[in-house]
Amino acid sequence: MTDRPTSPRPLPLPPGEEPPIPPLSVWPTGQRDPAAQLRDSGCVPGTDADTDRIPPAVAAYAIATYTRPGDLVLDPDCGAGTVLTEALRAGRHALGLTARNRSWTLARANITAAKTSGAWRDGSVLDARPKVLAAIRAAGLVGRVGLVLTALRTAPHEQKDRAPGPDRDPDSAIAELAATLTYCEPLLRSSGHLVIVARPRRHPDGSLVDLTTPLLAAARAAGLAPVDRCVALTAGLRGGRLISRASLAERRSASRARAASTPTALTVHHEVLVFQLAHDAELAASAAAAIPWPTEDDVIRPAVNDVEYPGWRRAA
Repeated sequence: MTDRPTSPRPLPLPPGEEPPIPPLSVWPTGQRDPAAQLRDSGCVPGTDADTDRIPPAVAAYAIATYTRPGDLVLDPDCGAGTVLTEALRAGRHALGLTARNRSWTLARANITAAKTSGAWRDGSVLDARPKVLAAIRAAGLVGRVGLVLTALRTAPHEQKDRAPGPDRDPDSAIAELAATLTYCEPLLRSSGHLVIVARPRRHPDGSLVDLTTPLLAAARAAGLAPVDRCVALTAGLRGGRLISRASLAERRSASRARAASTPTALTVHHEVLVFQLAHDAELAASAAAAIPWPTEDDVIRPAVNDVEYPGWRRAA
């Protein structure tokens, strides 16, 4: 388990070679069940209806690991606002966006509850889609965000006067998140991090969906480089055993699968992918390997993986 993110790869990479997937680390974030975590965080009733939320313990761990007090934490699709609540409780500034009416109401209520309990008071949630981050209204955020922390959301978008439909296909959700990453990249400050938390999904046959590969590709296309890959436990640790915190619906689904002779294991983790600006990640790897890094006057840096990274000059 790592306390701070590190970049394991040396520089430079041979032309056309993809960076390897970073090594795994494990976050012990499942010691409390989901309901207890929401109570501990002071979240308002109804927060549990946000099935794609980042669990408060996972959000708190990421914030403590990748930020310092006073940093700005951004969740561009904040749902019920668990990330914002944990950021405020940790003494960070918090900004969230959501275009879902119910989510905006819950996130605002959770921020108010955190402030009332004495948390840091600089937090807000906007009723807007992530695209607003590319507008002139967000110009003051460029280069100021210490951590972008967000979840892969497959819940259907709200539609007026219609009942919620089935969850969206993961490919559609990843494509939407890819656009969000592009909007967020210019906002990251040098040495800042972007963290994606993804709840495991299954195909109809019970096999797990590969979310990691397309998420890595989406982040690289947005000018970000992977620096860490982690497993955030949603199960408790009891000696050498994992105690599942699966919901009743998940347990029933697993029981039906066993009855149909297709046993399915309960998921006990969330996937966590950590990124930095491409140039920041390369500087860190260069320093770790004691490789001198040329200045801008010495070399014109080529595109990496056929992508021009707009953040590298700002990080220099």
